Amino acid sequence: MSFLAGSVAGALISGGVYYGFSSLMQTKTAQHRSDLHVLSERLVTASTIVPAPSPASTRIAHRPFITLIQSRWNEELASAFSAVARWERRASEWGRKALYGERS
Repeated sequence: MSFLAGSVAGALISGGVYYGFSSLMQTKTAQHRSDLHVLSERLVTASTIVPAPSPASTRIAHRPFITLIQSRWNEELASAFSAVARWERRASEWGRKALYGERS
């Protein structure tokens, strides 16, 4: 008898699980159909004329003060790098003279 009760319980559980998944898939499918229908109607009724973007030349904002600051900053950096390069050259020459003596 327990074999029969176990089989019936298993069949009821598997039937419940099957019904649950089937119902869930049916509900989700109906929801997706509805969403797709709404999206397709919006696509059909949407305007086909897309406004052209404004030209790039009109989107550039000219800021003379910022440009002045940036150019000044670049000049200062360039002079700092050239000073370091000069110091490196002088140190190299001084080291060469100290190690190998004065060249004639």
